[in-house]
Amino acid sequence: MAAILEVIDLVKTYPGVEAVRGISFSLAAGTCFGVLGPNGAGKTTTVEMIEGVTEPTSGEIRYKGERAGKRFRNEAGIQFQSTSLQQFLTVGESLKLFHSLYTRHANLEDVVEDCSLGDLLNRDTRKLSGGQFQRVLLAIALINDPDILFLDEPTTGLDPQARRNFWALVERIKARGKTIMLTTHYMDEAYVLCDKIAIMDNGVIIAQGSPDDLLRAHYNEVVMQLPADDMVNLPDDISSAPFRTMQHNGTVEIYTADIQATIGYLTNSEIPLGQLRIRPFNLEDLFLDLTGKELRA
Repeated sequence: MAAILEVIDLVKTYPGVEAVRGISFSLAAGTCFGVLGPNGAGKTTTVEMIEGVTEPTSGEIRYKGERAGKRFRNEAGIQFQSTSLQQFLTVGESLKLFHSLYTRHANLEDVVEDCSLGDLLNRDTRKLSGGQFQRVLLAIALINDPDILFLDEPTTGLDPQARRNFWALVERIKARGKTIMLTTHYMDEAYVLCDKIAIMDNGVIIAQGSPDDLLRAHYNEVVMQLPADDMVNLPDDISSAPFRTMQHNGTVEIYTADIQATIGYLTNSEIPLGQLRIRPFNLEDLFLDLTGKELRA
Protein backbone atom coordinates (compact mmCIF):
# COMPACT_ATOMS: atom_id res chain seq x y z
CA MET A 1 0.00 0.00 0.00
CA ALA A 2 1.42 3.39 -1.05
CA ALA A 3 2.52 5.88 1.60
CA ILE A 4 0.45 9.06 1.74
CA LEU A 5 2.74 10.70 4.31
CA GLU A 6 6.48 10.20 4.93
CA VAL A 7 8.47 11.62 7.84
CA ILE A 8 12.22 11.52 7.20
CA ASP A 9 14.87 12.21 9.88
CA LEU A 10 12.72 14.81 11.63
CA VAL A 11 14.50 16.90 14.27
CA LYS A 12 13.33 19.69 16.55
CA THR A 13 15.65 21.46 18.98
CA TYR A 14 15.01 24.22 21.47
CA PRO A 15 17.68 26.00 23.53
CA GLY A 16 19.20 23.24 25.63
CA VAL A 17 16.61 20.64 24.58
CA GLU A 18 16.48 18.22 21.64
CA ALA A 19 12.75 17.44 21.70
CA VAL A 20 12.71 15.22 18.58
CA ARG A 21 15.87 13.42 17.54
CA GLY A 22 15.78 12.22 13.95
CA ILE A 23 12.62 10.12 13.67
CA SER A 24 11.29 8.50 10.50
CA PHE A 25 8.02 6.71 9.68
CA SER A 26 5.34 6.58 7.01
CA LEU A 27 1.56 6.35 6.86
CA ALA A 28 -0.04 4.04 4.34
CA ALA A 29 -3.12 5.45 2.61
CA GLY A 30 -6.39 4.38 4.20
CA THR A 31 -4.87 3.31 7.53
CA CYS A 32 -4.81 4.62 11.10
CA PHE A 33 -1.36 5.34 12.54
CA GLY A 34 -1.00 5.93 16.27
CA VAL A 35 1.73 7.88 18.06
CA LEU A 36 2.09 6.91 21.71
CA GLY A 37 4.44 8.11 24.41
CA PRO A 38 4.67 9.41 27.97
CA ASN A 39 4.66 13.11 28.78
CA GLY A 40 7.74 14.77 27.33
CA ALA A 41 8.39 12.00 24.81
CA GLY A 42 8.20 14.39 21.83
CA LYS A 43 4.99 13.10 20.27
CA THR A 44 3.10 16.41 20.43
CA THR A 45 6.06 18.27 18.93
CA THR A 46 6.26 15.65 16.18
CA VAL A 47 2.60 15.96 15.28
CA GLU A 48 2.72 19.77 15.38
CA MET A 49 5.66 19.75 12.93
CA ILE A 50 3.75 17.48 10.56
CA GLU A 51 0.62 19.62 10.82
CA GLY A 52 2.64 22.74 10.04
CA VAL A 53 2.08 24.37 13.44
CA THR A 54 5.77 24.12 14.40
CA GLU A 55 8.77 24.51 12.07
CA PRO A 56 11.21 21.55 12.10
CA THR A 57 14.85 22.18 12.82
CA SER A 58 15.75 19.67 10.13
CA GLY A 59 14.30 16.71 8.29
CA GLU A 60 11.61 16.35 5.68
CA ILE A 61 7.86 15.77 5.58
CA ARG A 62 6.50 14.46 2.29
CA TYR A 63 2.83 14.26 1.35
CA LYS A 64 1.81 12.17 -1.65
CA GLY A 65 5.43 12.07 -2.82
CA GLU A 66 6.18 15.80 -2.59
CA ARG A 67 7.33 18.15 0.13
CA ALA A 68 4.32 18.98 2.30
CA GLY A 69 2.99 22.41 1.45
CA LYS A 70 -0.16 24.04 0.11
CA ARG A 71 -1.63 20.78 -1.20
CA PHE A 72 -1.17 19.15 2.18
CA ARG A 73 -2.81 22.08 3.98
CA ASN A 74 -5.79 21.94 1.65
CA GLU A 75 -6.23 18.16 2.00
CA ALA A 76 -5.58 17.74 5.74
CA GLY A 77 -8.10 17.90 8.58
CA ILE A 78 -7.05 18.50 12.18
CA GLN A 79 -8.89 17.94 15.43
CA PHE A 80 -6.76 19.62 18.08
CA GLN A 81 -6.81 18.41 21.66
CA SER A 82 -8.20 21.74 22.82
CA THR A 83 -10.26 24.03 20.58
CA SER A 84 -12.49 27.02 21.33
CA LEU A 85 -15.42 27.80 19.06
CA GLN A 86 -17.07 31.14 18.37
CA GLN A 87 -19.55 31.80 21.17
CA PHE A 88 -23.30 32.25 20.71
CA LEU A 89 -23.38 30.10 17.57
CA THR A 90 -25.33 26.88 17.16
CA VAL A 91 -23.72 23.65 15.98
CA GLY A 92 -25.22 24.15 12.52
CA GLU A 93 -23.98 27.74 12.31
CA SER A 94 -20.49 26.70 13.40
CA LEU A 95 -20.32 24.02 10.73
CA LYS A 96 -21.46 26.47 8.05
CA LEU A 97 -18.86 29.02 9.23
CA PHE A 98 -15.99 26.57 8.86
CA HIS A 99 -17.47 25.22 5.63
CA SER A 100 -17.25 28.72 4.15
CA LEU A 101 -13.52 28.99 4.89
CA TYR A 102 -12.46 26.29 2.42
CA THR A 103 -12.49 26.03 -1.35
CA ARG A 104 -12.58 22.23 -1.05
CA HIS A 105 -15.74 21.01 0.68
CA ALA A 106 -17.29 17.85 2.01
CA ASN A 107 -21.03 17.42 1.67
CA LEU A 108 -22.31 19.07 4.85
CA GLU A 109 -25.24 16.67 5.22
CA ASP A 110 -22.88 13.71 4.99
CA VAL A 111 -20.61 15.18 7.67
CA VAL A 112 -23.59 15.76 9.97
CA GLU A 113 -24.70 12.17 9.46
CA ASP A 114 -21.21 10.71 9.88
CA CYS A 115 -20.76 12.52 13.19
CA SER A 116 -24.32 11.92 14.46
CA LEU A 117 -25.09 15.62 14.81
CA GLY A 118 -28.56 15.74 13.27
CA ASP A 119 -30.30 16.30 16.61
CA LEU A 120 -27.79 18.96 17.72
CA LEU A 121 -27.76 21.43 14.84
CA ASN A 122 -29.83 24.02 16.71
CA ARG A 123 -27.96 23.55 20.01
CA ASP A 124 -25.69 26.34 21.29
CA THR A 125 -22.14 24.93 21.23
CA ARG A 126 -21.68 26.11 24.85
CA LYS A 127 -24.39 23.68 25.95
CA LEU A 128 -22.88 20.46 24.59
CA SER A 129 -21.64 17.52 26.60
CA GLY A 130 -17.99 16.51 26.26
CA GLY A 131 -18.79 13.74 23.80
CA GLN A 132 -21.08 15.98 21.74
CA PHE A 133 -18.44 18.72 21.60
CA GLN A 134 -15.79 16.26 20.40
CA ARG A 135 -18.14 15.09 17.63
CA VAL A 136 -18.58 18.71 16.53
CA LEU A 137 -14.79 19.17 16.44
CA LEU A 138 -14.47 15.99 14.40
CA ALA A 139 -17.08 17.30 11.97
CA ILE A 140 -15.12 20.55 11.61
CA ALA A 141 -11.96 18.53 10.89
CA LEU A 142 -13.88 16.72 8.14
CA ILE A 143 -15.47 19.84 6.66
CA ASN A 144 -12.92 20.13 3.83
CA ASP A 145 -13.21 16.42 2.89
CA PRO A 146 -9.60 15.71 3.97
CA ASP A 147 -7.58 12.82 2.64
CA ILE A 148 -5.59 12.72 5.89
CA LEU A 149 -7.03 13.41 9.34
CA PHE A 150 -5.12 14.26 12.54
CA LEU A 151 -6.79 13.41 15.85
CA ASP A 152 -4.92 14.72 18.91
CA GLU A 153 -6.10 13.03 22.13
CA PRO A 154 -9.70 13.10 20.83
CA THR A 155 -11.31 11.19 23.72
CA THR A 156 -9.50 12.71 26.70
CA GLY A 157 -12.02 13.39 29.46
CA LEU A 158 -14.86 11.44 27.86
CA ASP A 159 -16.81 8.79 29.76
CA PRO A 160 -16.49 5.15 28.56
CA GLN A 161 -19.73 5.26 26.57
CA ALA A 162 -18.79 8.48 24.76
CA ARG A 163 -15.32 7.06 24.02
CA ARG A 164 -16.78 3.91 22.47
CA ASN A 165 -19.20 5.97 20.38
CA PHE A 166 -16.33 8.13 19.18
CA TRP A 167 -14.35 5.02 18.24
CA ALA A 168 -17.27 3.87 16.10
CA LEU A 169 -17.26 7.23 14.30
CA VAL A 170 -13.54 6.94 13.59
CA GLU A 171 -13.99 3.39 12.27
CA ARG A 172 -16.70 4.62 9.88
CA ILE A 173 -14.46 7.44 8.66
CA LYS A 174 -11.55 5.04 8.11
CA ALA A 175 -13.85 2.69 6.19
CA ARG A 176 -14.37 5.52 3.69
CA GLY A 177 -10.67 5.44 2.82
CA LYS A 178 -9.44 8.31 5.00
CA THR A 179 -5.94 8.14 6.47
CA ILE A 180 -5.79 8.93 10.19
CA MET A 181 -2.94 9.92 12.48
CA LEU A 182 -3.93 9.50 16.11
CA THR A 183 -2.22 10.55 19.34
CA THR A 184 -3.66 9.01 22.50
CA HIS A 185 -2.80 8.00 26.04
CA TYR A 186 -5.38 5.21 25.98
CA MET A 187 -3.73 1.92 25.06
CA ASP A 188 -7.06 0.18 24.42
CA GLU A 189 -7.97 2.98 22.01
CA ALA A 190 -4.72 2.54 20.09
CA TYR A 191 -5.21 -1.23 19.94
CA VAL A 192 -8.77 -0.95 18.60
CA LEU A 193 -8.25 1.86 16.08
CA CYS A 194 -4.65 1.69 14.87
CA ASP A 195 -3.26 -0.49 12.08
CA LYS A 196 0.24 0.58 13.10
CA ILE A 197 1.72 2.43 16.06
CA ALA A 198 4.96 4.16 16.96
CA ILE A 199 5.96 4.40 20.62
CA MET A 200 8.15 7.42 21.37
CA ASP A 201 10.33 8.24 24.35
CA ASN A 202 13.01 10.89 24.82
CA GLY A 203 12.52 12.20 21.30
CA VAL A 204 13.04 8.91 19.43
CA ILE A 205 10.86 6.03 18.27
CA ILE A 206 11.60 2.99 20.43
CA ALA A 207 9.09 0.58 18.84
CA GLN A 208 7.06 0.60 15.65
CA GLY A 209 4.69 -1.85 13.98
CA SER A 210 1.18 -3.24 14.23
CA PRO A 211 -0.06 -3.70 17.81
CA ASP A 212 -0.28 -7.48 17.46
CA ASP A 213 3.14 -7.76 15.80
CA LEU A 214 4.74 -5.73 18.58
CA LEU A 215 3.11 -7.84 21.27
CA ARG A 216 4.21 -11.07 19.58
CA ALA A 217 7.76 -9.74 19.23
CA HIS A 218 8.07 -8.84 22.91
CA TYR A 219 6.07 -11.51 24.72
CA ASN A 220 5.65 -15.27 24.57
CA GLU A 221 3.99 -15.49 27.98
CA VAL A 222 0.59 -14.84 29.54
CA VAL A 223 -0.26 -13.07 32.79
CA MET A 224 -1.95 -15.01 35.59
CA GLN A 225 -3.27 -12.94 38.48
CA LEU A 226 -4.10 -14.02 42.05
CA PRO A 227 -4.74 -12.10 45.28
CA ALA A 228 -1.55 -11.86 47.31
CA ASP A 229 -3.36 -13.34 50.32
CA ASP A 230 -3.96 -16.54 48.34
CA MET A 231 -0.24 -16.98 47.68
CA VAL A 232 0.94 -17.39 51.29
CA ASN A 233 1.72 -21.09 50.76
CA LEU A 234 4.01 -20.40 47.80
CA PRO A 235 7.53 -21.67 48.63
CA ASP A 236 10.19 -19.04 49.30
CA ASP A 237 12.43 -20.64 46.68
CA ILE A 238 10.61 -20.81 43.34
CA SER A 239 13.73 -20.97 41.18
CA SER A 240 12.51 -24.28 39.73
CA ALA A 241 8.99 -23.00 39.07
CA PRO A 242 7.83 -22.57 35.43
CA PHE A 243 7.03 -18.90 36.02
CA ARG A 244 8.20 -15.60 37.50
CA THR A 245 6.17 -13.31 39.74
CA MET A 246 5.68 -9.68 40.64
CA GLN A 247 3.48 -8.27 43.40
CA HIS A 248 1.74 -4.90 43.52
CA ASN A 249 -1.46 -3.45 44.96
CA GLY A 250 -2.37 -6.67 46.74
CA THR A 251 -2.15 -8.77 43.58
CA VAL A 252 0.50 -11.24 42.47
CA GLU A 253 1.11 -11.37 38.73
CA ILE A 254 2.53 -14.64 37.45
CA TYR A 255 4.27 -14.57 34.05
CA THR A 256 4.45 -17.92 32.33
CA ALA A 257 4.69 -19.54 28.91
CA ASP A 258 3.24 -22.83 30.23
CA ILE A 259 -0.19 -22.40 31.81
CA GLN A 260 -0.72 -26.10 32.52
CA ALA A 261 2.62 -26.54 34.27
CA THR A 262 2.06 -23.38 36.30
CA ILE A 263 -1.41 -24.45 37.43
CA GLY A 264 0.06 -27.83 38.42
CA TYR A 265 2.80 -26.13 40.46
CA LEU A 266 0.29 -23.85 42.19
CA THR A 267 -2.06 -26.75 42.93
CA ASN A 268 0.78 -28.82 44.42
CA SER A 269 1.64 -25.83 46.59
CA GLU A 270 -1.97 -25.72 47.81
CA ILE A 271 -2.61 -22.30 46.29
CA PRO A 272 -6.38 -21.68 45.92
CA LEU A 273 -7.29 -20.87 42.30
CA GLY A 274 -10.88 -19.70 42.77
CA GLN A 275 -9.92 -16.08 41.96
CA LEU A 276 -7.39 -16.89 39.25
CA ARG A 277 -7.47 -14.59 36.23
CA ILE A 278 -5.55 -15.21 33.01
CA ARG A 279 -4.95 -12.59 30.33
CA PRO A 280 -2.53 -11.96 27.48
CA PHE A 281 0.01 -9.17 27.59
CA ASN A 282 -1.46 -5.97 26.19
CA LEU A 283 -0.29 -2.61 24.86
CA GLU A 284 -0.29 -1.08 28.32
CA ASP A 285 2.16 -3.76 29.48
CA LEU A 286 4.36 -3.08 26.46
CA PHE A 287 4.16 0.69 26.91
CA LEU A 288 5.22 0.47 30.57
CA ASP A 289 7.96 -2.07 29.87
CA LEU A 290 9.46 0.14 27.14
CA THR A 291 9.03 3.59 28.69
CA GLY A 292 9.25 2.77 32.39
CA LYS A 293 6.81 3.07 35.24
CA GLU A 294 8.12 6.23 36.89
CA LEU A 295 5.86 9.25 37.14
CA ARG A 296 6.40 11.81 34.36
CA ALA A 297 5.80 15.51 34.94
